[in-house]
Amino acid sequence: MSTTTPRYAFYAAPAAADPLHGFAARWLGYDPDSGESLYSTVPGFDSAWLERITAEPRRYGFHATLKPPFRLAEGKDEASLIKAAVAFASSFPAVVLPRLSVEALGRFLALRPLQPCPGANRLAADCVRRFDAFRAPAGAAELAKRRAVGLTARQEAYLTEWGYPYVFDEFRLHFTLTGQIEDAGTRQRVLDYLKAASAPVLGDSLMLGELCLYRQASDGGQFRVLRRFALAPAE
Repeated sequence: MSTTTPRYAFYAAPAAADPLHGFAARWLGYDPDSGESLYSTVPGFDSAWLERITAEPRRYGFHATLKPPFRLAEGKDEASLIKAAVAFASSFPAVVLPRLSVEALGRFLALRPLQPCPGANRLAADCVRRFDAFRAPAGAAELAKRRAVGLTARQEAYLTEWGYPYVFDEFRLHFTLTGQIEDAGTRQRVLDYLKAASAPVLGDSLMLGELCLYRQASDGGQFRVLRRFALAPAE
């Protein structure tokens, strides 16, 4: 597979005008809508170290995964994917997420809803199913990378069928803010900072009113927002 073959992903993200979008773009050092690199300093943290621990989420842009990155299947093209996304979004109601909080997920940090959100779970599950016809089968290297972390039997079955192990009942909505931070004390210090810094931009809820299609032009490049599709009015 050529490294210049684009990858696509369907993500959930706040509206570009939402203060959370700006906060996350400044923290990660990248705005996936504009493609702009943002260079900011955070008091008390070494800038080079911060750049390293945000490198992985910065490459993908601030988001919560709905349909993980995929290359287009043979016979599919970007125009047909966009057409399908327009139809899907117009029929799926916007989702209101309960209040988000910065939490540790293993060794990385992410924004997560404080309460269950069935609407987001349905949106993710329907995206996985609806757009799977556009997904080229995962290559051997990608499958090996997924398996290297250790998968349960259910996760292995999902990986085999859907190209990703964390779908349906294994799905956990989260907006990634850091890569792995190995030292527990350092991780707690970053967690404390992010909780305080994000508090002014986190309301009691977050409206997910758009389905976001991100595109990575070539392997190793950054994902950018290709299109935002308005979801139907919230139920």
